[in-house]
Amino acid sequence: MSNIKLFESVKIRSAWNEAEQKWYFSVADVVEALTNTPNATDYIKKMRKRDEELSKGWGQFVTPLELETAGGKQKINCANAEGLLRIIQSIPSPKAEPFKRWLARVGYERLEEIENPELASRRIREIYKAKGYSDEWIEKRLRGIAVRDELTDEWKKRGVKEQIEFAILTSEISKATFGLTPSEYKELKSLPGKGENLRDHMTDLELIFTMLGEASTTEITKKADAKGFVENKTAAKKGGKIAGDARIALENETGKNIVSKENYLKLAEKKKRKLK
Repeated sequence: MSNIKLFESVKIRSAWNEAEQKWYFSVADVVEALTNTPNATDYIKKMRKRDEELSKGWGQFVTPLELETAGGKQKINCANAEGLLRIIQSIPSPKAEPFKRWLARVGYERLEEIENPELASRRIREIYKAKGYSDEWIEKRLRGIAVRDELTDEWKKRGVKEQIEFAILTSEISKATFGLTPSEYKELKSLPGKGENLRDHMTDLELIFTMLGEASTTEITKKADAKGFVENKTAAKKGGKIAGDARIALENETGKNIVSKENYLKLAEKKKRKLK
């Protein structure tokens, strides 16, 4: 499981290791958060030159894990709390101590969520609320996450393993639903490649049709007993088409486009609604 954590409003990509029951964090994101450097890769190279002991033990502190990037999921150097505590010893930053406390809190919260899954949903809700999203939008977003999880679980059971295959199947649903791939959609909404989740910038109706496409794909996949990438790709196209046909029907009836250039980068979602 991977997601985004916030440290002083800075996004840090992370992945939960079920076997170890530990969070792993993008080293580059942590370096950016602590130093405000525009080039984390260069900073890390110089840091390792300064600290020979850190450089020698780098392989023990850092593990490449798949995280979201502008080009899709790629292997990024990550470290768990213990590794990060060693790394930040080489980073002269007044944010070091607050970051240590943040690490401890994140780890504790995850253990709480394992024992009580409702806490995870509550915390996600609180994050969106703090950003200014309305309760109605948040409900749709959380429901969309559940629908997405059900679909990806189905794909895993049916032989879709590689992240690139997940990305292709998702793209097929999106193309059939909206006429755009996710990357094209992000470009339409003027979203930066890194760090912004397309669905966090969708309107209510865009979220609804996204859910319809993915829920339809799940049902078609089950009924067809799709196995492997090729059969699941066929199901994805069919599921997306159901949502796409419904979108077109609504657009014809209302005379309004569902696909929107709107994003929530600068204004709170609630304020944006008032501008419509």
